[in-house]
Amino acid sequence: MTPHAAAPDPQAGAAVKAADRAHVFHSWSAQGLIDPLAVAGAEGSYFWDYDGNRYLDFTSGLVYTNIGYQHPKVVAAIQEQAGKLTTFAPAFAIDVRSEAARLIAERTPGDLDKIFFTNGGAEAVENAVRMARLHTGRTKVLSAYRSYHGATSTAINLTGDPRRWASDNGSAGVVRFWAPFLYRSPFYATTEAEECARALQHLEDTIAFEGPATIAAIILETVPGTAGIMTPPPGYLAGVREICDKYGIVFVLDEVMAGFGRTGKWFAADHYDVVPDLMTFAKGVNSGYVPLGGVAISAEIAATFDKRPFPGGLTYSGHPLACAAAVATIQVMEDEKVVENAAHIGENVLGPGLRELAERHPSVGEVRGMGVFWALELVKNRETREPLVPYNAAGEAAAPMAALGAAAKKNGLWPFINMNRTHAVPACNVSEAEIKEGLAALDAALSVADEYTA
Repeated sequence: MTPHAAAPDPQAGAAVKAADRAHVFHSWSAQGLIDPLAVAGAEGSYFWDYDGNRYLDFTSGLVYTNIGYQHPKVVAAIQEQAGKLTTFAPAFAIDVRSEAARLIAERTPGDLDKIFFTNGGAEAVENAVRMARLHTGRTKVLSAYRSYHGATSTAINLTGDPRRWASDNGSAGVVRFWAPFLYRSPFYATTEAEECARALQHLEDTIAFEGPATIAAIILETVPGTAGIMTPPPGYLAGVREICDKYGIVFVLDEVMAGFGRTGKWFAADHYDVVPDLMTFAKGVNSGYVPLGGVAISAEIAATFDKRPFPGGLTYSGHPLACAAAVATIQVMEDEKVVENAAHIGENVLGPGLRELAERHPSVGEVRGMGVFWALELVKNRETREPLVPYNAAGEAAAPMAALGAAAKKNGLWPFINMNRTHAVPACNVSEAEIKEGLAALDAALSVADEYTA
């Protein structure tokens, strides 16, 4: 691994880790079984530890540092705002809050021109669902298996992956359905057109049996993120839009992970020419520098609350520091053509590079994605498509993926690993040279995964 210029300081690292282990309670973890890396710093697409090891971050944090770490213009904007007005209650009109809302609304599709600010993506989903239920007077919400919408009460009930199981009390009025995924089609489809048609029919059948008049909303990640980056087939999202219009159902697109350049467009919905009624966002809106999320709201739904109070709010809604970071981030993305770079990298460097790896590594069953939003589906056998590890594997059952991750880190790449997949989700302003460095490290790591194939 390439050491960072700063002198290693293992003693300081040990002190940081000791304090962490004594006092920090980590999410999604058995506390006694984890060993968090002590991070000394980060810049651009890299971070480094106290031992001088530098890692190319193919996770973008949690897929949110869309402009990389420590961009000087955004850091300066946060500092400037802190000197001007550090915080203020959300009931007031604040210049930087208004400007952040304007810049976001300019980029959202259709008439999604009103912005309700939250502290993150899960709260955005909570409030979008609340808006939909109040707007329609209905209760049920349909969400897909192979999805993730957040860890707050409603958001985790909407989630379709195993992180839901421990908190799923079944009382949130959520009904799940199968979204299209041709590689592991639940509809026995053999083409994208078949998968699309059968998935839409399945959704409409589900609505019929649940009762259309009971359903407030359908929520979908435009391109599912943590669940596997399954890009929807042509026509699917437009078909869902038509179904929602037919039955008076609110269409919610979750762009928390896919938004703000990640797919090579400002929003993934732009690839499919579809306009939802509500759109949730967070993460890339300000590269995660200060927590911020929100809901972009259509004119029709916003009008529901013209004379009727919306019964929801957050102490830090539209926090000035977070909004200053958003304004600066959007400006950086415009000035430095970050969205265009993500599209170029995906089409000409990362996508072709991953497909070339797939040709040489029998552990790669499928490559899918767009922009800087890619997944490698790893398998034991390409013919049977048996996953390299079982669904929701842990401990020894997950050893092949753990071995792949260890090999990647040994070669200076910090990978995003979930179940039987590794995702390639670097910063949207990543360079061609950095992608090639990451592909070389991934190449070596996949050789380890190959050892587990049949």
